[in-house]
Amino acid sequence: MSVQPANSTTNTAVAKTAVTKTTCPYCGVGCGVLIEKAGDKVEVKGDPDHPANFGRLCSKGSALGETVALDGRLLEPRIHGKSASWDDALDIVASRFSATIAEHGPDSVAFYVSGQLLTEDYYVINKLAKGFVGTANIDTNSRLCMASSVAGHKRAFGSDTVPGCYEDLEEADLIVMVGSNAAWCHPVLFQRMMAAKEKNPDVRVVVIDPRRTQTCEGADLHLPLRSGSDAVLFNGLLSYLNFVGQRDQAFIAQHTSGIDAALAATGIFDIAQIARTCGLPEGSVQLFFNWFGKTRKVVTLYSQGINQSSSGTDKVNAIINCHLITGRIGHPGMGPFSLTGQPNAMGGREVGGLANQLAAHLEIENPDHRAMLQRFWNAPNIAHTAGLKAVDMFQAVESGKIKAIWIMSTNPLVSMPDANRVRKALELCPLVVVSDVLEHTDTGDLAHVLLPATAWGEKSGTVTNSERRISRQRSFLPAPGQARADWDVVCEVARRMGFSGFEFATPSDVFKEHAALSAFENNGTRDFDISGLSTLGIDAYDDLAPVQWPVSESGAGLKRFFADGRFFTSDQKARFVPISPRAPQNKTATDYPMVLNTGRVRDQWHTMTRTGKSPRLAGHVFEPYAEFNPEDASRLNLIKGGFTRLFSAYGSMIARVRIETGQRRGCVFVPMHWSMQYASDGLINALVNPVVDPVSGQPESKHTSVKAESFVPLWQAVIFSAERIAPPKNTMWVTGLSGNAHRMELWGEHMPADWDAFAAKLLTEATANISSYRDAAAGKFRYFTTRDAKAQNSSLNAALFVSLDEALPSRSWVSGLFAAEELTASARMSLLAGAPLEAASDIGELVCSCFSIGRNQIDAAIKAGCTTVQALGERIKAGTNCGSCKPELAKMLGQGQALQAVKPNLVPSN
Repeated sequence: MSVQPANSTTNTAVAKTAVTKTTCPYCGVGCGVLIEKAGDKVEVKGDPDHPANFGRLCSKGSALGETVALDGRLLEPRIHGKSASWDDALDIVASRFSATIAEHGPDSVAFYVSGQLLTEDYYVINKLAKGFVGTANIDTNSRLCMASSVAGHKRAFGSDTVPGCYEDLEEADLIVMVGSNAAWCHPVLFQRMMAAKEKNPDVRVVVIDPRRTQTCEGADLHLPLRSGSDAVLFNGLLSYLNFVGQRDQAFIAQHTSGIDAALAATGIFDIAQIARTCGLPEGSVQLFFNWFGKTRKVVTLYSQGINQSSSGTDKVNAIINCHLITGRIGHPGMGPFSLTGQPNAMGGREVGGLANQLAAHLEIENPDHRAMLQRFWNAPNIAHTAGLKAVDMFQAVESGKIKAIWIMSTNPLVSMPDANRVRKALELCPLVVVSDVLEHTDTGDLAHVLLPATAWGEKSGTVTNSERRISRQRSFLPAPGQARADWDVVCEVARRMGFSGFEFATPSDVFKEHAALSAFENNGTRDFDISGLSTLGIDAYDDLAPVQWPVSESGAGLKRFFADGRFFTSDQKARFVPISPRAPQNKTATDYPMVLNTGRVRDQWHTMTRTGKSPRLAGHVFEPYAEFNPEDASRLNLIKGGFTRLFSAYGSMIARVRIETGQRRGCVFVPMHWSMQYASDGLINALVNPVVDPVSGQPESKHTSVKAESFVPLWQAVIFSAERIAPPKNTMWVTGLSGNAHRMELWGEHMPADWDAFAAKLLTEATANISSYRDAAAGKFRYFTTRDAKAQNSSLNAALFVSLDEALPSRSWVSGLFAAEELTASARMSLLAGAPLEAASDIGELVCSCFSIGRNQIDAAIKAGCTTVQALGERIKAGTNCGSCKPELAKMLGQGQALQAVKPNLVPSN
């Protein structure tokens, strides 16, 4: 898809608008995006000038144009489910919050916000809560993804400072990825790393992860360590580096403190014991230690596999310790690097989005910082103590301590651990206010007041990515209906509560105050300083190019921190933190013998409120699945493509079974995306242990004790339809888009009395319109309807396939029939036969979302002689756009590089 120069038009019938430069709303990579409208269509392309992605987008970013339609949008305020005016809705929010505070105190109210807010939204809601309401009971869903990294940075550096930049990934000679499936979760950065490796074959990549993920297909070594043992491995590495003399004595002496205590905590170096504890071959551990010790330029990337742990902060510091002992920090191609999960998790950290922070990297426990912020804001009631973190916050809602909560741009009923308890809490809360873009979400359906917010494409402001780079998010669509920007709504509520200081007219005004605060009484004592942006006029703000902070008044930025060896502690020295590894908390391990690990899939995002609108994104992974090791699957009588029911002490769910040799025995992986809007029994966070890290408050989402059993329904079915069909009662289901159709997977434990009647009720009111095939003896029933039953050239309207065993037709084939204007005689016969009469029409399970290339097409290309990923791209285009599918293509070709077992060489090498 081409993008025309700004202010140009094309010769097509529909003129195109000027190009809008904006930022992708998905992960923390912060990719630049070029947008061009052509009538009702939105064309999306990567921005070649943006330093985060240089024109590359992942599958999700490439499909952004498919997610901006207004279907399902919330377009007006609602009070108790009924349409209301903004005046009435805002009056209720302001008056009820004010009354609750007056009667029960500031800490009786709370705000739960999101890393998908823009910095300007984030700033004003934190200002309202912490400076004017006087409570720090404001936390963010970023608590669920990077709070441990924040805490680890502060313990080591004295501040929440990300030391490096993306260029380091291309400068490094050794890249270590810990608890990070970057190939799926940060694919643009992963492709940058793979391009650097291709350019320099001497670059080595190590992946440390209990399961063999897609990221391993580009690795030289995979360490499938035992779940929760990361700190043991990195403590062992620290001890090894000291043991073999690979420590930077000058750096340690001049720029750090606490090394003796940190080394004492590791104990005597014993590689055999480290390997046993981590469940790894000794030789693999030795090889990793040797590579790390001998390689000067090392970057250690870590993500949710480290952060989402009840000892996540300790794991972060165990990694940082290894970089401090070698002095590998602050210079090109080296350092610890946290990959954040959300588009503006970093911006939230800048404005004090977490309950234990203040804005501009000020510390809530520091009285001088509180007084400073109170002076700057002229705030009447500054918060004096840290507020409740996410898990504790919702438990306080349940107990009645919190009596009013405002939830913005997030869906905690799906994303929080022990999700059923969160639902109970909100059901008990006297006042639940939700700001969202959708008419229905699991959380929004429990709101007393529902406020329509502007969405990506309609919002204007800034976001900050994982390398501290601030980028503009610019609007290219008008606000639909009565939707309003979040910052504007918060300011209006604040004014109605009687507070001054919220007279912002534009997001530019908010940003200028945010930037000015960063410089206020700073004098180089705080890392966050964007004073050079505090005088931007509205035009300069609109034109702001991506810039990495700090940005001083002189305009100079800084790629890397700590090159001079000065940190933000009282003595300017970094701190080694002694780590005593702790096993994950599993109080019910006997009753629940397996370990549940949750995460993401390649083409979906969070709770699918945006990505669920894209048919091609849904095509890659349509339904919840549980991934087992073959030995566990055999022991539990699970079959590939069948079902399992998972249980924990907190809840249960049902998922489709996948069997993978790369899954560690005793472990099961389940994605976290499916809400009650998309699946009746797919809510995995209902099972997740709500235990948290005592330092960071981040939940343990990677290690919950569960048990699994085979679940065999009496029947299964799949429905395809031109319009969405409501799920029938007393069934279990998954629904979503599939190609040009709506698709619903159905199964049940109770047999319908009459399949014809069942089909008639689902597909049409007039049974005469249904074409059908019945084989009661074989337990197979097939039905379809056309848009005009009497017309010979009518298109397909709906199709239902029922089976009393697991055999159902190819989903890609049936959904493909909805693209045709006419249902041919061959297609009609195929529908009744339950299989395509022309085999080539079935592309198989989708692998490449960008070009809709399925597994059958890839297999055919391999059989035709394609032996490399490049050859597949040249022949069928797979992998040639965003590159997100390249690891899967490599796996299909059997070209994964990662070693998993190495013969031991127990003699440390100098």
